[in-house]
Amino acid sequence: MTARFVLTVLSLLIVGRPATATDYYVYYLGGQSNMDGYGYVDQLPEDLATPLADVPIFHGNTSKDGAPTDGKGLWEPLRPGHGVGFNSDGKANVCSKRFGVELTFARTIRSATPNRNIAIIKYSRGGTSIDEAAAGDFGCWEPDFQGNNGVNQYDHFLATIRNAWADSDIDDDGTPDRLIPAGIVWMQGESDAHHTPEIASRYQSNLRRLMDLIRAALRVDDLPVVIGQISYAKKNPPSWKHGEIVRAAQQTYAESDINAALVTSTDNYGYSDPWHYDSAGYIDLGRQFAKATLNLEAAH
Repeated sequence: MTARFVLTVLSLLIVGRPATATDYYVYYLGGQSNMDGYGYVDQLPEDLATPLADVPIFHGNTSKDGAPTDGKGLWEPLRPGHGVGFNSDGKANVCSKRFGVELTFARTIRSATPNRNIAIIKYSRGGTSIDEAAAGDFGCWEPDFQGNNGVNQYDHFLATIRNAWADSDIDDDGTPDRLIPAGIVWMQGESDAHHTPEIASRYQSNLRRLMDLIRAALRVDDLPVVIGQISYAKKNPPSWKHGEIVRAAQQTYAESDINAALVTSTDNYGYSDPWHYDSAGYIDLGRQFAKATLNLEAAH
């Protein structure tokens, strides 16, 4: 037995087998408040209240237009509390008492693809528009919107993506991971339906531009996109006066893009306030988003 052989055996025993990358298929969840999520954690059934240890989520910290680009976050196993009120400083995540579509979306995707690792990136902000004329105090996703100091919601989204991809070991198992963009889920449009018919009428072109730019940021030109159709706010008069225009624009967009789909189950949900779905609504909406995403994947 040579000294070289002994050294080789010892080195293998010490360092083990060469590390190989773990592939994670990543879904991005974005939009405004009904993507933030206003479901109540204490209303979750027991099977949804437990963490998903094998599904990491990176939830970018939300910030106003004009503030320094944020999107800080920390990969952690998915658990309840990634609804409105969640925040992160990049060193620790602080979950809230609310949840959104992420809980049932992840469970449905994972159940249908048990041999595939999945992960979620989430960045959304309540009240935001995709038309700069509707930005108001909440913010705007239009990439060229200057607003205050030239920083907009698309900039915060890009920061979220950069921060998420900067971690080479998202599951903290000591081996590198590879993130593979798998889909976009978008729930937004109420703000653009609230102001004027002209703003609402631009929604289709604005949506197409934004989805193409999000696809470009994720470096997959034909990435599947699932849109949640805005529903009627249970208020008289309704909170968004030109909802029919935006709803039609969302439908036309989905029909004109071979890699897009529209979820319309939102019309069936109850509301916890005049603007946001109730807990049962978010539970079902996550499932419907997942089913539409899986159908797009199967078709292509």
